[in-house]
Amino acid sequence: MDKSILFTPGERNLIQDTHFFKTKAVITKKVKQMLEQIHAALREELAHTTLLAPEGVDIEVGQFVKGEHLHDFPYQYLDFPKYFSQEEKFTFRSLFWWGHYLVFALILEGRYLDQYKRNLLKSYDQLADQGLHILMAPTLWEWEKRPELLLEIRKDNREAVEAALATRPFLKIHRLIDFENPAFEKGEIAGEGVRTFRFMKIIAAR
Repeated sequence: MDKSILFTPGERNLIQDTHFFKTKAVITKKVKQMLEQIHAALREELAHTTLLAPEGVDIEVGQFVKGEHLHDFPYQYLDFPKYFSQEEKFTFRSLFWWGHYLVFALILEGRYLDQYKRNLLKSYDQLADQGLHILMAPTLWEWEKRPELLLEIRKDNREAVEAALATRPFLKIHRLIDFENPAFEKGEIAGEGVRTFRFMKIIAAR
C-alpha cells in the first residue's frame, strides 16, 4: 500500500530557500581557492624537503576532489604530496568537511611504516602538545572526531602512544581546525597547512 509522503514545515521552507544554494556555491569556490593556496605553499615547501616516500610520489600536481556524501555532508580535499597503491600510501590531505571542521592529515602505509613510527618517537617532544592525534580506527578513511578514534600526542601520554604505534598497521596523524578558528577569518589557512606539514614531515623524514 502506498503511503503519503509528507513534508514538514521546516522541510518546505528549505525546499524554497534559494539563498542557501547560492551561498553554498560561493563558499565552494572559496574552499577550492583555499586548497589551491595550500597547494602552492606546500609545493614551495616541498622544494626544500626530502621525504622517505615511495618512488614516484607526486610532489608537483596533487589531486583536488569534491563530493557530497561524507556521512551525508559535502566535502572538498587536496592530496599533496600524493602516492596511492594497494600496498602503499603516502599523502598529506587537507580536507574541508561541511558542518564539521578542516582536517590536515598525514596518511602513511607500506614498506617504511616502521621507520615512520621510529621517527615519531624520536621527535616526540617536538610533536607533543601541538594538537596532533593518531587515528585509532580500523580504516584509514575515518574522519569523525570521536574520543575512541583519536589519540592525542601529548607529553604526558607517551606510553599510550608507544603502545598504540606498536600495533597500528598504518599511520594517520590528524590535526583538526575548527571553523571558529581565527585563521578562517584572517585568511591564514594556507599558513596553517604549511605549519602543520612542517610538524608532520618529521615523521616522514628520510
